[in-house]
Amino acid sequence: MAYDPYLPAEVFPSLDTVQTSLENCIASADFLSLHMPGTPGDPPLLDAAALSTMKQGAFLINAARGGLVDEDALAERLHAGQLGGAALDAFSVEPLLQGSAIRTAPNVILTPHIGAFTDQANATMGVMVVEDVARVLRNEEPANSVA
Repeated sequence: MAYDPYLPAEVFPSLDTVQTSLENCIASADFLSLHMPGTPGDPPLLDAAALSTMKQGAFLINAARGGLVDEDALAERLHAGQLGGAALDAFSVEPLLQGSAIRTAPNVILTPHIGAFTDQANATMGVMVVEDVARVLRNEEPANSVA
């Protein structure tokens, strides 16, 4: 199952996926994986209330943006045994603070925002940069501009 407010409903069956609400995804998933942008200053998508609706023993994976998850509330749920585990590659404050409660939580994997650094991703990023430089040199707009 998946939630995406931007994908047309007809796309989900072609991906062998059931479209559902965000609330149902959070409450029903055995593995909840976040793949979305975050906006600085926005409240966490998974705050204490949302995390409390996750299934007993469920796992959370966040390789998207740190501000999407209330890390202290997640640590509480892990310490309480409500959740089976979590894997985080991004944090609300980076680098992750030494005193962060998530550091002592059980069944957690923490990586320093490097999950996307693979040989293939690095090669792709290099090609994208070269293509954009060529566009600019031809007086065209780059495909990937910095705001």
